[in-house]
Amino acid sequence: MSRHSSICIVTPALADANNGNWQTARRWARMLQGHYAVKVVKAWPDAPSQPDGTDVLLALHARRSAGSIQAWSVAHPERPLVVALTGTDLYRDIAHDADAHRSLALAHRLIVLQDQGPLALPEALRPKCRVVLQSSTRRQTLDKTDSRLRVVVVGHLRDEKWPQTLFEAAHRLSPDEGIRIDHIGRELDPDLANAARATQAACPHYRWWGGLPHGATRSRIQRAHLLVHPSRMEGGAHVIMEAVQSGTPVLASRIDGNVGMLGSDYAGYFPPGDADALVALLRACRTGQARPDGGMLAALQAQCALRAPLFEPRAEQAALLRVMQELLSCPVDPAGSRSCPPQLDEPRRPR
Repeated sequence: MSRHSSICIVTPALADANNGNWQTARRWARMLQGHYAVKVVKAWPDAPSQPDGTDVLLALHARRSAGSIQAWSVAHPERPLVVALTGTDLYRDIAHDADAHRSLALAHRLIVLQDQGPLALPEALRPKCRVVLQSSTRRQTLDKTDSRLRVVVVGHLRDEKWPQTLFEAAHRLSPDEGIRIDHIGRELDPDLANAARATQAACPHYRWWGGLPHGATRSRIQRAHLLVHPSRMEGGAHVIMEAVQSGTPVLASRIDGNVGMLGSDYAGYFPPGDADALVALLRACRTGQARPDGGMLAALQAQCALRAPLFEPRAEQAALLRVMQELLSCPVDPAGSRSCPPQLDEPRRPR
């Protein structure tokens, strides 16, 4: 396919959502633009009355983009269709949602965003699955005070992010322990927003900032000692790789989406929903600040530094282009299907 061929990226969330789907779509568009003509839309076809010149459809979210995926496969069964899977796709929807399941079957390639992702798919679909780890630009690691432990949590208030664990942890901590928690995320669930307000009123060491622009959020990650990520379900969290690329270590729930980014031997996991275990890790990091070697906080930072090369933009771009080039070289049978040779390399097992 020539450099002037066209890719349409479908994302259920555009810039006003300021969420992971939008960040991925925007970044992939930028990475592909030097090789293809790229547009980003909320649904395909985006202009039904106009002739469609799109050569490849790349849809984010198997369930929420199912209408676009179905329309494309009917209109252009011979043209490549790529579906990138989110955490709710992998760990909820494909088990029982007919639209999501149909999207998997129609796709010529499936993209997952962390190393554990292929294992969540039915075995028959794994040959057409590819891992594309997301990336972020590096930011300078800042000198940080030892007088307190600054913690940042980034995630819109919805159940999948499991902020209840954070609220419970904040209540278990005392204000005089020197642990300060900044929570960034828009109000998507009124009950969770009320819980955040109640926690802020009861716990002076916890602050909920609501939604902030992406640049401001990254600056707060950069200035924090720790990022806490308590999700119950993740396809591959942007904030984890943004923290790693800022020299900010992570405490995360031990779920597949987090393990697929940080590795199975990472020391900063706590059981999902376990506020007591999270508090114990926070206190261990706070205690370590007084040690000459930095204690647990320094150990986590060293582990994250080893993972940082995996989240470089050049690595993500190369993986994404490889998916497109591989798919476009597959033969098309008379029914419009594209043969999918087995993956050349087994999915990376997190170290």
